[in-house]
Amino acid sequence: MTQHVYRHGLLMIMPLALLAGSATALGADQDQLERGAYIARTADCTACHTTDEDKPFAGGLAMPTPMGDIYSTNITPDPDTGIGGYSLEEFTRVLREGVARDGHRLYPAMPYTAYTKMPDEDIQALYTWFQEGVEPVHQENRESDIPWPLNMRWPLAVWNWAFVDTGAYEPRDDKSDEWNRGAYLVQGPTHCGTCHTPRGLAMQEKASDDTGKGFLSGADLGGWHAFNITSDHNSGIGGWSDDEVFSYLKTGAAHGKGQAAGPMGEAVEHSLRYMSDEDIRAIVTYLRDVPAVNDGDEMPRYGHEGQGSDASRLRGQDSSDGQHTGENATDGAALYLGNCATCHQADGSGSPDGYYPSLVHNSVVGTSHSDNLTQVILNGVHRANNDGEIFMPAFRDQLSDEQISALASYVQTQFGDPDAKGVDVGRVKEIRDDTP
Repeated sequence: MTQHVYRHGLLMIMPLALLAGSATALGADQDQLERGAYIARTADCTACHTTDEDKPFAGGLAMPTPMGDIYSTNITPDPDTGIGGYSLEEFTRVLREGVARDGHRLYPAMPYTAYTKMPDEDIQALYTWFQEGVEPVHQENRESDIPWPLNMRWPLAVWNWAFVDTGAYEPRDDKSDEWNRGAYLVQGPTHCGTCHTPRGLAMQEKASDDTGKGFLSGADLGGWHAFNITSDHNSGIGGWSDDEVFSYLKTGAAHGKGQAAGPMGEAVEHSLRYMSDEDIRAIVTYLRDVPAVNDGDEMPRYGHEGQGSDASRLRGQDSSDGQHTGENATDGAALYLGNCATCHQADGSGSPDGYYPSLVHNSVVGTSHSDNLTQVILNGVHRANNDGEIFMPAFRDQLSDEQISALASYVQTQFGDPDAKGVDVGRVKEIRDDTP
């Protein structure tokens, strides 16, 4: 069963050129290269290690931590600044233990805590592809901004001892091949728990698989809320159909449920949309079986009916104080009609084809976690899928913190939960300051 679990689902592999530009990959077995390329997509290596499309995998992405920024490294096969000098054993040690070639320990922002579950044959294929299927780029790595003595790495050995279970995924005999494949993908290369599992005081994931309490039950990270994706009907995705979960993972959208943006949008764009339908179905099968965690929600976040159009309320309003018109308007309904209704309609129903999503029955609008709604208003949405691109403009340069607070609060209460607390203007400022 192990061979079947790890090896099936490789037919829909994207051409290597999409991943590595003009890489020639001379001397490597083509099947091994294609396998490695698929695994690199599955593991979403590009999300952190590519900041310049002309220099794939050369690193340099800033990742904020409470102590200062750390930066992703060059993982091209350049022998001086990349991983060109790594042996297979050294490469394996990075993925299994988070230890670099020179012996220094990596911060777990690199999800070796999940990659450790990769079997030897997957690591071998990934190593082959990075060495022979990627163009070398000479680009020096950047040191972290964490000051001394907080930047000392030796405490990470203790952290790993306490919180990391090293070793490849072990298939369960009481489960199907499809379930095991999905479990391996979720717990391992796709590293879903990195964002969706709550963290403890030491910033460790509170659970690494479905046997642990709270696995995939949602977490706040980097100014976004990664939703609860357990099988709970109200707090999780228990009320989603299999096809809806499949559509969301494959395209970033599930009509009447939600749309992907931010880090999840990037996961769809760079990774999930390239995975085989068979692998996506396996993930759905596994997620269906993750123990339910309820956050106290009495109804699903997409369950609110909305209150329809509020346009009539503005007719005959006195606009001389500027509350309802002009660049300083602070009335939520006026801001919505002026900035959003053209695409999402006055009643929030969106476009008939779903390109502009409905704000009614929408997880981002109906949840009590307002950061994601604030993020998309501030910074917009730009997500590629296999059928084209999804775009929503950013309003950070057009609207003040007070206006975005008023607009987001209006959207929440008008099209989501009428009893929502609203979006605090101070939180809007924090998110604006923390995101470029």
